[in-house]
Amino acid sequence: MTASKTDDRFPRSAKYDHTWMIENSMGPNAVWLVEYLSEAMDLKPGMKVLDLGCGKAMTSIFLAREFDVEVWASDLWIPADENRTRIEAAGLSDRIHAVHAEAHDLPYERNFFDAIASIDAYHYFGTDDLYLGYILQFLGKEGLIGIVSPGLKHDFDGDPPEHLHAGWHWDFASFHSPEWWRRHWERTGKVDVTTADWLEEGWQDWVFWNRALSEERGLDAEGETEMVKEDAGRNLGFARIVAQPRIPARWR
Repeated sequence: MTASKTDDRFPRSAKYDHTWMIENSMGPNAVWLVEYLSEAMDLKPGMKVLDLGCGKAMTSIFLAREFDVEVWASDLWIPADENRTRIEAAGLSDRIHAVHAEAHDLPYERNFFDAIASIDAYHYFGTDDLYLGYILQFLGKEGLIGIVSPGLKHDFDGDPPEHLHAGWHWDFASFHSPEWWRRHWERTGKVDVTTADWLEEGWQDWVFWNRALSEERGLDAEGETEMVKEDAGRNLGFARIVAQPRIPARWR
């Protein structure tokens, strides 16, 4: 994939500094993926948004800048002070609040958020059958929850195909298809899924960005990169899921 083609597919992201994205990347390009998610979520100025598992807050900065929303940038692995420095450098201290928190122990009030977004993070904790019920307590009844996660076009029946074995890690067991996520969420009876789809050519984005990280930061993900390249979109890519709370009878 050429940079110009990527810019055409992610025009909002094209405005962001390439070096900044490289320096703050923790995996696949989160700015591209949050733009992809935002296309399926009706984000309006002034909304309160939880960026769950925000990493180094690139996605929070994108959401605040592009949609004029107020964001709570919540992450366990990155200290809030580090994210606060990035947020201040972006000139968005008035609209983004850096929070250090574990996904199962969030310090927010019930029904506080208008939207919850999670990029390349939700699969680490959200495959738990009960997690959706936990996170929804923080979302208003007319809110939206949306995720983009590495995933599978179709779930495997058993082991992954042989061509994936060399680069496969045990924690890729958290990768699932859009339809798996739809069932996983709707079987709770708590949401109606409005979007469950697949990022076309997402595998190319994955390979392109891994190579950029290798060339410019020396990060070695060659086994993963070659696995995704060999797969060529047959199985690996990115799943996007968006849902809204199912309104109980007492709210109708």
